[in-house]
Amino acid sequence: MSNRKPSSATSRLKQDYLRLKKDPVPYVVAEPLPSNILEWHYAVKGPEGTPYEGGLYHGKLVFPREFPFKPPSIYMTTPNGRFKTNTRLCLSISDFHPDTWNPAWSVSTILTGLLSFMIEKSPTLGSIESSEFEKRQLAAQSLEFNLKDKTFCELFPDLVTSIKTELERRAEAELAARNNPQSAVVADAHGGIQNELANNDQSPLHSALTNICVIIGFAAFAYTVKYVLRSIAME
Repeated sequence: MSNRKPSSATSRLKQDYLRLKKDPVPYVVAEPLPSNILEWHYAVKGPEGTPYEGGLYHGKLVFPREFPFKPPSIYMTTPNGRFKTNTRLCLSISDFHPDTWNPAWSVSTILTGLLSFMIEKSPTLGSIESSEFEKRQLAAQSLEFNLKDKTFCELFPDLVTSIKTELERRAEAELAARNNPQSAVVADAHGGIQNELANNDQSPLHSALTNICVIIGFAAFAYTVKYVLRSIAME
């Protein structure tokens, strides 16, 4: 029977896991690998009012055996327009800056810091410059991207169910838009109404001119008939 005691990292990460479950970080969920507590995977839901809204971003934290006395490596897996994928990120809470690391910081602190830095615009090693339009496009594509990730699907089954439901809703909405192009119909109808109104605006003048022409025509015809009859009578 082994008398080996759990490492400081294992003990600390178990405590952090319990705290995280009791007091979740807004917009973020995280789970360690069942086979390795030193590797955690997280999923960040894009906050409302940001270019990431509607997106879901998967990444991982790799903790050293010396944790909490040394910081973890941080990676982002889902394309997002803010961080390079599968690249160690240079953050004050990552192993790029051991001099700024505080052993009192927990997994919750790390995840909160990651989210905060994600929605900022400060450049750093591992960050990229993308337009808000590109970020929004990637946010829309992130759901399908994550479904192709085996680890994501194994660790976050509830999110997988939510993603599939959302994708089905989007597909139904797109199908309905194709089958019922109301906006195009409304636009055409609006154009038809405008043309009709324009024709109606011109109709009084048009009618008046038409009537005058008819009267003149009848008058000319009547004069011609009268002239012919007079000529015959004189003969």
